[in-house]
Amino acid sequence: MGDLLNLERLAHFSGATLLAAIATATIYLHHQCRSYFNQIRQNFIAYQRQRNENSAESSIKKKTKGEGANPDDNTFVIGFFHPQCSSGGGGERVLWKAIQALGELKEGKLMDRRTNKSKKKSVSTSADDDTLNHCKNIVVVIYTVDEPSATYEKDLLTHVRERFSITMPKSLSLHFVHLHEEKHLLQKSKRLTMMAESLGTMKLAWCALSAVTPHVFFDTTGCAFTFFVARLLAGCKVGAYVHYPTISTDMLSLVWKRRPTYNNDAKVAANPIVTCAKLIYYVIFAFLYGLVGSLANLVMVNSSWTKNHIQYLWKLSGKVHVVFPPVDTKSLKVLPLADRENMILSIGQFRPEKDHTLQLLSFAKLMENEEIKKSDVKLVLIGSCRGEDDRQLVDQLQKRARELNIQDNVEFVLNQPYPVLKDYLGRASIGLHTMWNEHFGIGVVEMMAAGLVTIAHESGGPESDIIQSPWNERTLDYSNCTGCLASNAEQYAALMRRIIKDGSSSDLAMKIRENGRKHAEQFSDEVFMNAFKGALLSSSLLK
Repeated sequence: MGDLLNLERLAHFSGATLLAAIATATIYLHHQCRSYFNQIRQNFIAYQRQRNENSAESSIKKKTKGEGANPDDNTFVIGFFHPQCSSGGGGERVLWKAIQALGELKEGKLMDRRTNKSKKKSVSTSADDDTLNHCKNIVVVIYTVDEPSATYEKDLLTHVRERFSITMPKSLSLHFVHLHEEKHLLQKSKRLTMMAESLGTMKLAWCALSAVTPHVFFDTTGCAFTFFVARLLAGCKVGAYVHYPTISTDMLSLVWKRRPTYNNDAKVAANPIVTCAKLIYYVIFAFLYGLVGSLANLVMVNSSWTKNHIQYLWKLSGKVHVVFPPVDTKSLKVLPLADRENMILSIGQFRPEKDHTLQLLSFAKLMENEEIKKSDVKLVLIGSCRGEDDRQLVDQLQKRARELNIQDNVEFVLNQPYPVLKDYLGRASIGLHTMWNEHFGIGVVEMMAAGLVTIAHESGGPESDIIQSPWNERTLDYSNCTGCLASNAEQYAALMRRIIKDGSSSDLAMKIRENGRKHAEQFSDEVFMNAFKGALLSSSLLK
């Protein structure tokens, strides 16, 4: 009996010793990890300080100790994790507008809460001393998978100016960390896609932070698993601008209902056992996604639809700020409303979730109508291709157009600068959007601001935030209608037929154009800049 007790005590002692050893090793490794990244940060700050000292244009004066200077000599580094920063989509416009907003903060242009406009203000009315001190000394780092070149920064900023009409403040110091050799980490996996891609982004974040470790790590791509690396391992504060949740209750519902879609293969949907396994996988992933998402110090989302999902999943993240994406409504609202062509315009990156196929099917149904003069009607799909997968999708869409016998009336416009897009917006009569549960819909707002009668999918951001007063053929009073909503090819075709039949300058069309343009103003660049700066200044990121 005594031997058994001794063995039991020995087992308890061994277990406790093992746990203590694991805990000690974990604490030691965590400390070493923090020290490693802190040294990288100090090295970059020293480099930045030397760069400023060697610059003939620099007017920065060193502060002596005892005047409130922090150990970093006031340099405050904000790193943006946006691997595809040179792309031309709505996410990239958010990135560059956010960086432009930081440039304005650096120049002292803070948000005026009374007038909702930016202007130079005194320290006491907007933020505390530490926050303003950090604002004045902001340095921006962008992590990208683009390959470096001697003219990379110049070419990219030219692209940003031409594509988005965004110019970076000259006072803002920009640095690019090129992770092109790790680009393979972003490749899509055929199995367990979400988990594999999340692990890939964690590895990429480690590589990024090992090159330059910022004070604030800001993710603008929805890669929440990078928060674990940035906050727990590197010791950064974490900010996030979420365009859409990686997983949502809507996705779980689709799998549960066994409904085939672009991310739920028909073979999986047809098999109840595989469907059950996928549901378990989704639930586990959603739990982990909620944990890492809750590490963010500041969370901004692009719509109330996204906010509802993020609040449900990231339960510990605190307040979620709705900051609508920036849309260049100022240059679009000068376009004429009347005398539009019978052109139907679609704006959006060529990705499976955009459901361009539904647009082709809707247009084919429209063309079947005998009331429509086929030679006068045209569908134009304009957008950007990020890589080979997107180009293959365009090839498939072109093939589908030939199968539907509408290829002569369909035009694909790829990777064109903003002036080309604006030209189409000034000529088209109808705007088309077909993505189910679009997180927001920048293209929808652009079309409304440009004066198109916009028909969007009856779900997600377009339904909850953008077209809140839709028109359909059962609507008697259209005096307040801002656009139209549809969910299938028949509904899209019917709405397009009515607008084309009545004429582009009919009372109905003109009222919707006017209301839509007016409503789009709440999604302007100015509104975004003020909302972004307001959320940033009210958070702990700059403290």
